[in-house]
Amino acid sequence: MKALVVFCHPCKDSFNKGILDLVMGKLQAKGAEVRLHDLYGSGFSPVLTWDEWKGYLTCPDNLAPVAQEVQDLRWCDTLIFVYPTWWYGLPAMLKGWLDRVLLPDVAFMMPDAQNKNIRPGLRHIERLGVFTTCGASWFLTQVVGAPGKRTLTRGVGFLCKPWKKRAFAAHYRMDSSTPESRAKHLTRVGAKLDRLLR
Repeated sequence: MKALVVFCHPCKDSFNKGILDLVMGKLQAKGAEVRLHDLYGSGFSPVLTWDEWKGYLTCPDNLAPVAQEVQDLRWCDTLIFVYPTWWYGLPAMLKGWLDRVLLPDVAFMMPDAQNKNIRPGLRHIERLGVFTTCGASWFLTQVVGAPGKRTLTRGVGFLCKPWKKRAFAAHYRMDSSTPESRAKHLTRVGAKLDRLLR
């Protein structure tokens, strides 16, 4: 198993870091090879610059600014995201990672003379895990449409292997969480990871 873990939180002692530690521990216990992208810790720039945007469709030159990230994405068979949900969606840092790394001829193929639609490019990814925290309740998140969850589980998920294994867990009402609710959530994440990593 070759796992790429994308972690996005600015606080080094956040609850999200606790989730990350659990993820990393489970992967190591399974003997997985692991590559971690700590977006804040590494100083990743989420900004898709004018020059990158102009060359977005110029493959493979478009890979140069994010060559290591693309190499790791192509290498993995397991992709896991750990992040907080802000304003019902992905933090700008994580959205920028998607914008800059999930490129044409990497994550998807653009339409061409034979194909009217984009085609998936991450079919080598057999497992997709999404673990997040939300300030809002489950109900309010659903009313808004859970755009962050949908971007990763449906949007990125569509690009992966069709019958991949998936795991999703969110701790809702994080701002009013308790030690008990956080412990319960870690237990839930652990159980989902056990199933994902079988």
